Amino acid sequence: MLVYLNGDWIPGEDACVSVFDRGFIFGDSVYEVIPVYGYRLFREATHLSRLKASMLAVGMDMNALTVTWSAVFARLAETLPSGEGTVYLQVTRGAAPRQHTFPANAPLTVFAYARPRVPETGVGTGYEISAILCDDIRWTRCDIKTASLIANVLLAQEAAARGAEEALLVRDDRVNEGAVSNVFVVRAGRLLTAPRNHLILGGVTRDVVLELAAGLGIPFEERAPSRAELLGADEVFITSSGREVAAVTRIDDRPVGDGRLGPVFRRLHAAFQTFKEEVRIGTRT
Repeated sequence: MLVYLNGDWIPGEDACVSVFDRGFIFGDSVYEVIPVYGYRLFREATHLSRLKASMLAVGMDMNALTVTWSAVFARLAETLPSGEGTVYLQVTRGAAPRQHTFPANAPLTVFAYARPRVPETGVGTGYEISAILCDDIRWTRCDIKTASLIANVLLAQEAAARGAEEALLVRDDRVNEGAVSNVFVVRAGRLLTAPRNHLILGGVTRDVVLELAAGLGIPFEERAPSRAELLGADEVFITSSGREVAAVTRIDDRPVGDGRLGPVFRRLHAAFQTFKEEVRIGTRT
């Protein structure tokens, strides 16, 4: 595996960062995961815009980077055997003596690599999964895509331990998102999903699905559904760069609606597949 690290291209097994890197010591870093279809990056500009927003939110200077992202991403995409996969990009505040306050003049660490798309394993089929409800134990700046993910790790592990593939998170009786996804509820043909604010990560796939819904004439409201609205939903589905658009057919081992893939999900899932194909052939970005 070829990786990009601080301006160099090296084999992944030879890539090293300092043990004093703040990404290692504090989780003081931000990241992005960008899908690749047909060697083309999915909404590259949007992902980079979100990276810039995350860096700004944690006090990192995007202008301190001298990376030509498009060239880096193109080379990484070329390493994917079938041109299908994801590019992972991480920026840390760099290596410095351990102290909580920001170091002066520490160069940022930049790391990126690509990996082929990994088939989903577990209970579902890849586009049909089960989930559990959990209290949202994360901090209140979920809009920052930081690599400080221990709360998400614990929630995802709880789901796995209970035979499910995602944890849907409840805060003040509202379902804002999942441990690794955005959440959509369908009631009487209408979509509900939490608005962009500090309690969710504004997902790129989420935004595409809302665009597709608008194009299909599917009404939607950006409002976090209540626990009762979720449990009484006709359909529930999630979106993420990894799972794309996946139906949740069971929650806490109880069926959602009739327990089968619903009509709204089917329409949006099909529209997303068409969207992906257009990315592959270069008529969409």
